[in-house]
Amino acid sequence: MIDGVEEEVDMLDRHLEVLQMVVNNEPIGIVKMSNELGYDHHEIRYSLRILEEENLIEPTQQGAITTDETEAFIENWDEQIDDVRTRLTAMKIGE
Repeated sequence: MIDGVEEEVDMLDRHLEVLQMVVNNEPIGIVKMSNELGYDHHEIRYSLRILEEENLIEPTQQGAITTDETEAFIENWDEQIDDVRTRLTAMKIGE
């Protein structure tokens, strides 16, 4: 079970790295992100699709760009991580 959680955390980390690349370099394409981050094209493409489904980025002919919702997501990110940490700590204490 822990291995599955670890894989999910790794994938979330990749999604966030891709989002950060878009924020810092928009518009940016798959090839450049793949070269910069060291992930395969299909991994970048998958992360972009997830971010698009969450309405955090949108595709353009020039590459991925942020949306109106991106900034609010980033501002709330620390709070969301703290909530997850609190839940995990509570689970560990309850063992």
